[in-house]
Amino acid sequence: MITQLKPKIIRDEGEVPFVLYSDVDRPLSEMTFLRRALVLAELAVIAYNDEAEAKRAAEAIGFRDAQLFDKNGAQAYRFRNEHDVIFACRGTEPNEWNDVHADANASMVLVSTFGRVHSGFNNEVDDLWPLMEKLLQDNSLKAWFCGHSLGAAMATICAYRCQVSPIWTNPQELHTFGSPRVGCKKYINHAKITHYRWVQNNDIVTRVPPAWFGYRHGGEEIYIDRNGRIKRLTGLWRSRDRWRGLLKGLTKWKVDLLTDHSMRLYAENIALAVDKEMEAIAAGGKATAENDIVIRDKE
Repeated sequence: MITQLKPKIIRDEGEVPFVLYSDVDRPLSEMTFLRRALVLAELAVIAYNDEAEAKRAAEAIGFRDAQLFDKNGAQAYRFRNEHDVIFACRGTEPNEWNDVHADANASMVLVSTFGRVHSGFNNEVDDLWPLMEKLLQDNSLKAWFCGHSLGAAMATICAYRCQVSPIWTNPQELHTFGSPRVGCKKYINHAKITHYRWVQNNDIVTRVPPAWFGYRHGGEEIYIDRNGRIKRLTGLWRSRDRWRGLLKGLTKWKVDLLTDHSMRLYAENIALAVDKEMEAIAAGGKATAENDIVIRDKE
């Protein structure tokens, strides 16, 4: 249970309430890594809500400005305070295997000399990027990108475009949660950005489209195990944890491959890690450094 973080409960009549734990009172760059990750995770949660509720939720954690951008169904929020601007791309949470199957079958298209990228994800960004680019041209704040599921793929492409564009603003960090693979090896390496890719146990979306289609993951991976703890597990240890997570889900009549994709679950588990970090600091320890939890093994 969370013991030190103060919950903020956001309710809309007729909808399931959700809980937020972030309290942004300083620039994101001055926060510990986990606290910053929690802010971006919670903004990715907030991005799934309508604009009125998103504004109330964003203000509750420290962002007075929240604006939804919607072009041909492609959607993203800009959250802003006096220190930072965050672009959170809205995704979709698959409830059926057909959604995953559709992602797996998508083709790649050539993007100039940058390599090949998922055509569907790229088309979504084509709709939104002119709006983002205009905002970034007049921006004087540090810029951050985040997203979940389809939104994670979109946020990746947006951050890459921001990095290679003539805009003076460059991404500070990109945090993606439950992200599918976005493009080929050349594409995911063409823009050098700081990218943390969060993967939760059996989240099936992180495994599509398949690598044998030429897709690769980018960024540095952070893995959350079956018990909601951040662990540096690879190889056989990762496989064992995933099998145990799958069996654990089945005992509760849940399909772990899909329930692990929940953005709210990602945020809850990061909040638990922040709470443990606070306990460690109170006991005289240090904050968790990103180098202590990222996995740099490339697939």
